[in-house]
Amino acid sequence: MNNWLDLLALGLVSAMLTLTAIGLSITIILPGRERWSRRFFMSLFATVMLCMLSALVDLFVWRTPNMVTAEKVAIFFEYLLLSIPIPMFTAYLLHTCGEEWQRSRLFRTAIALWVFYFVLLGIAQFTTFLYYITPDNQFHRGSWHPLLLGSMVILLILNLAGVIQRRNSLPKKYYRAFLTHLLPMTAAFIAHTFFFVPMVVFVGVVFSTLSMFTIIIYDQIDQYMRQQREISHQRASIMVLQMRPHFIYNAMMSIYYLCTQDPQKAQQVTLDFTTYLRRNFTAIASENTVPFADELEHTRAYLAIEQVQFVDGLLVEFDTPHKEFRVPPLTLQPIVENSIKHGMDPESTPLCISIRTRETPTGSEIIVEDNGSGFAPADGQGQGYKPHIALENIRERIKMMCNGELTIQPRAEGGTVVRVSINR
Repeated sequence: MNNWLDLLALGLVSAMLTLTAIGLSITIILPGRERWSRRFFMSLFATVMLCMLSALVDLFVWRTPNMVTAEKVAIFFEYLLLSIPIPMFTAYLLHTCGEEWQRSRLFRTAIALWVFYFVLLGIAQFTTFLYYITPDNQFHRGSWHPLLLGSMVILLILNLAGVIQRRNSLPKKYYRAFLTHLLPMTAAFIAHTFFFVPMVVFVGVVFSTLSMFTIIIYDQIDQYMRQQREISHQRASIMVLQMRPHFIYNAMMSIYYLCTQDPQKAQQVTLDFTTYLRRNFTAIASENTVPFADELEHTRAYLAIEQVQFVDGLLVEFDTPHKEFRVPPLTLQPIVENSIKHGMDPESTPLCISIRTRETPTGSEIIVEDNGSGFAPADGQGQGYKPHIALENIRERIKMMCNGELTIQPRAEGGTVVRVSINR
């Protein structure tokens, strides 16, 4: 490396090699992606990475005496590996549009142009009219050099036309990603056809590939998150449909006896039970977060029904001045229900449940505390707790929909403390 231009070229190639290696690593480890798409990007990044390695070798040998053969090999692989991603993209475009790419006229044309390019590249190794290497390792373009790159420029333009023609068959993000990929690469190849600017081509190929990859990965991650939200929503729906039969039975029997003993109270319990059912079934149709005030109303209705059954055996304290935040549907009520299920003991002292909310520097917090017997410690997990389906479901939905968390801890005086943190 004799001057600052050589050092700049080395820095650029090294940076692009690193970027392609990162792209390849992300492709390998990222979950939830279509197998065909994963293989395409793995092959694409591997090809571009090998091309950058060839360019790196070229930088080290082109000023070294008696390295003509190594220079020829490096140049050959640079030209070859730069061309391979172009017909690969043609196949990916057709696959994305749901077409049989092997039978497509566009793909066959792409293969024909690439074969023509490959044949010319082979001829270039034995002639001088396309390009040649002088004894002092200097690369020179022949008078027919534009013919070599012209075939790839035509293929790039055909790919660009194919994307535009299929814009109605492509998701909008894919359409933008494909244009982002093709336009810089096409401009770089056209410039290199008439001017010797290999670095422009390398930079154009790497950054256009990474740009397309970034947009498509973002879209696929967004799609994956939507699928996970749908799964959580379905779990919530199942949880609603699996309401405890004995709770419904007890509620109906309480209303039945109250109709003769205390008709006014029977009306109130009927209203509470209706509110409880309405909130449950509303949660099925809800795909987004709901105001905490709605969750609180749902929980109050549920507890009012339980207090009719347990009379003085269930005491509830509300301290919820902070209500201006949103939570996933069916967050608070199942937590309180678990407190009653695991903490209620008719032969012991009354079960006291405290429901509090407070505003924190990062968002909001819900605290449900009881003096019951709590959960059984998990075997071999110290102070951990056995997983519970309802609470695990809530934990997943809070993390996914609110970037929050749910923690369960033993209460110092006996019982359990459940904390729900909701981030802004």
